[in-house]
Amino acid sequence: MTKPPPSEPRLSATILLLRDAAPSPEVLMVKRHYEIDFAAGALVFPGGKAAPADASPDWDDWTDGDFGPVQQDARIAAIREAYEESGLLIARPRTARGPGATLVGADMAEKLSPFRSAVDRGEHSFLELMKDNGLVLALDSLVHFGHWITPEMMPKRFDTHFYIAPAPEWQIAAHDGRETTDAVWLSASDALQQERDGAATIIFPTRMNLVKLARAASVAAAMEAFGAEPVVSVLPVVGKTADGQPCLHIPAEAGYGQTEELLSRVNV
Repeated sequence: MTKPPPSEPRLSATILLLRDAAPSPEVLMVKRHYEIDFAAGALVFPGGKAAPADASPDWDDWTDGDFGPVQQDARIAAIREAYEESGLLIARPRTARGPGATLVGADMAEKLSPFRSAVDRGEHSFLELMKDNGLVLALDSLVHFGHWITPEMMPKRFDTHFYIAPAPEWQIAAHDGRETTDAVWLSASDALQQERDGAATIIFPTRMNLVKLARAASVAAAMEAFGAEPVVSVLPVVGKTADGQPCLHIPAEAGYGQTEELLSRVNV
């Protein structure tokens, strides 16, 4: 019997929102609802599939930064998903835009919070919400951090771009209660320790990006260091370890300090 071709991965985006803390920076993580069909109950970064509207050319006048079609679409998706799942809004007033311009504060985030569910369900346009409130998305505040593609043997596949960004000051993160049931700020090392202790479920790509993030001593250091590093695409390939155990292989040049993961440790 001929083996069916792998399913086409869907463009997705995930964002690591960072804030400085002692002794190391913290990242916002949300807990996936237990009834969600992907990564149920896991601690993840806000993110999800890109929507058709994220690719609208009408966004061109309502975004800061020039990144080309795929990167623009993914960055819009990352910011939209962060807004839907945490309430944090990475946007600037259109009248005070440009690289380094201040992001909107708690007042605007609170004003737009009631629209989160409607945007999530596709009942309200995220673009129109920005237009109505004179805002532009700060795509230029995101640094490309990782690129993971679901292994070919999986029935549902995602082409996921990971970004890091400083969390907007004064805005308060809150889970959405539908896709996520909690929102917590954790250092990368604390999140990894929770998984080792059995207190949290963290899927393989999330774990690897936490390991990578743990190298940074501050938000500024993370933005500078990772902004200067090339992003190598990771498409895990099924194989075996030297002693014959089934595993996934990832490229060493991706910079995660690990090139294989036992299948027994892969959550999804």
